[in-house]
Amino acid sequence: MSKYNEESKRLLEYIGGKENIISVTHCATRLRFALVDDKKADIKKIGELDTVKGTFVNAGQFQVIIGNDVADFYKTFISTAGLETASKAEVKKEALKKQSFIQKMIAHLAEIFVPLLPAIIAGGLILGFRNILGDMKVFGNGTQSLTELHTWAATLNDFLWWFGNAIFPFLPALVAWSTVKKFGGTEVLGVVLGIMLVSPEFFMNAYQYGSLAADHAALAEALEKGNYIWHIFGLNIAKVGYQAQVLPAIFSGITLCYIEKWFTKRVPEILKLVVVPFMALFITGILTVTIIGPAAREIGNYIALIFKTLMLTPGLKYLGGFAFGLLYAPLVVTGLHHTFLAVDFQLIADPALQGTMIWPMIALSNIAQSGAVAATYFIYKKDKKQESLSASATISAWLGVTEPAMFGANLKYMYPFVAAITASAVAGLISAAFGVLAGGVGIGGLPAILAIKAQYWPGYILAMAVALFGSFFLTFAFKKIYDKKHGLK
Repeated sequence: MSKYNEESKRLLEYIGGKENIISVTHCATRLRFALVDDKKADIKKIGELDTVKGTFVNAGQFQVIIGNDVADFYKTFISTAGLETASKAEVKKEALKKQSFIQKMIAHLAEIFVPLLPAIIAGGLILGFRNILGDMKVFGNGTQSLTELHTWAATLNDFLWWFGNAIFPFLPALVAWSTVKKFGGTEVLGVVLGIMLVSPEFFMNAYQYGSLAADHAALAEALEKGNYIWHIFGLNIAKVGYQAQVLPAIFSGITLCYIEKWFTKRVPEILKLVVVPFMALFITGILTVTIIGPAAREIGNYIALIFKTLMLTPGLKYLGGFAFGLLYAPLVVTGLHHTFLAVDFQLIADPALQGTMIWPMIALSNIAQSGAVAATYFIYKKDKKQESLSASATISAWLGVTEPAMFGANLKYMYPFVAAITASAVAGLISAAFGVLAGGVGIGGLPAILAIKAQYWPGYILAMAVALFGSFFLTFAFKKIYDKKHGLK
């Protein structure tokens, strides 16, 4: 008999019974339900179960945080409930039916980037180590970097760029693959399309293009001299790459899927292997260089302009940093936070900026959540379940995974959440004041400092201290207000 038999029976009852479950699967720490009616789930009673560390609804799914034993619990639960196992794709498909158009688009965007996170995080860490080796001029006589002092450091720095250069400049290949996979196309065609977008043999590098974009005469001359113009169908089409950009890869990937599906339905079976891949890539390629790519580039430029205006304009940047720090964690609750990865990469691809001010603030928000949940560990030491949950949630939040902290403690009591977003807002203001930029995207917690450009470390360390310790002590202060409001001693 499984140790989770009794808990599974009670969870089944509290979630509204078998008839309220469309399908259920699990991820690394959570059960993910697609329910007929989320309101039938008794959140209070579910949260009181010993095994459960919290609940929340996101992307149309009712999610129950179990922890590292979720796989064992899941097996017992589906056996107890008499349910069939379901894949994540099946549960997501059912959950999408309950979402609005905007929610569906955000869910799609999230599913494109989530498979890429291992590579993105690795790339961020690589850039961080290269920061330490080549950009921190604090060694030797206090004005030298390790690469200037030691041959081994210079060699290691160069070796690390071999990895980093394969991730961020060629990111469109990864994004196109993930997009085509998400929308049901042939994945290898997505890889080919992505490589087409960054082909160094045919395109002017996107960074070079961006540096010349403001000088139309110089740009036209460089394009002509480099043979970066196609004269076709009476049009002069500039051959410009999309290094490090995501929107052209997403839009062209979606287009490829629809074109491939259209031909698949109409081409005889015997000719599909020859005709469908060729026509899908050929037509998508033409549409990409003439319409999709340039339009997506401009959309990305406008998005970047909005954030640069809010975060870099003297005076306004303080308000922008404060507002972003205040609002990011609430956006995590809604799932909207997934959209910022696209913004980060657009800013990093900007030749004038070559960095993002958004990622540092995201990490500060996560750090603030860790400080608040750490405080609940001490506040609720008499509650062994909460004590254990807060301890594990603190560690995961330090590493950028804040859902256990937010849903298991901070939102549960609310005052820790208010403390966290308050500290995050002040930390965001400090980050904006120092003009902090990250050269890449990495782990969104304490290790995020590795992705910060070395010259901004002093300001960012101050912002991190405010986020971590500010949220910790504010939680204790707000606890007194909470107790007074609820008549507690």
